[in-house]
Amino acid sequence: MLYAIIAEDKADTLDKRLAARPAHLERLLALQAEGRLILAGPCPAIDSPDPGPAGFSGSIIIAEFASLTAAQAWAEADPYIAAGVYEKVTIKPFKKALPA
Repeated sequence: MLYAIIAEDKADTLDKRLAARPAHLERLLALQAEGRLILAGPCPAIDSPDPGPAGFSGSIIIAEFASLTAAQAWAEADPYIAAGVYEKVTIKPFKKALPA
């Protein structure tokens, strides 16, 4: 089943995010290689594709996992969690409707 992982960044953590990004991307690329990643990306803190020092307000990942428990375990192991970037992570079952 698909799950939406919606993470919210703590304030002033851009440096931590950038330092942990390679390890974070490595995990996402592994999901992609397994054919389980639907989409992933950060949410700019301002209305710009390149927010510069304003940084990001969080991230959204939609991926396939065997269960909600498996999605939670995967999210809890994210390098952004260990680096102290994320303040809150919400995981919800997701049903893709479009595009078909």
